[in-house]
Amino acid sequence: VQLQAWGGLVQAGGSLRLSCAASGGTYSSYAMGWFRQAPGKEREFVAAISRSGGATYYADSVKGRFTISRDNAKNTVYLQMNELKAEDAAVYYCAAKGTVNSGFVTYLSKHYDSWGQGTQVTVSS
Repeated sequence: VQLQAWGGLVQAGGSLRLSCAASGGTYSSYAMGWFRQAPGKEREFVAAISRSGGATYYADSVKGRFTISRDNAKNTVYLQMNELKAEDAAVYYCAAKGTVNSGFVTYLSKHYDSWGQGTQVTVSS
């Protein structure tokens, strides 16, 4: 599956929704995740969602501020980011993990089969 994501620029305290569209595969067969990498830092997990959308998992740093969701009819996963902080600025990557388990969700990057190209999120003060 091929993944393409879109980010943007937002002021601190503001909101931004990332989108990631999948093509070339059976999107509903994939658990999806978002990761991010800031300059000079390792890539880190942000959020994940199961095939069905019924299970989600968040990094502690974003819990309560970010919401992951998906629309299987549109082959798209979203990351709604609220109360953005300077430390949220990074390149964000969406990723897909093929699975037969509708409730499977994972925060481990090594589990994901396909990755998007990354999209920059800039948080201005």
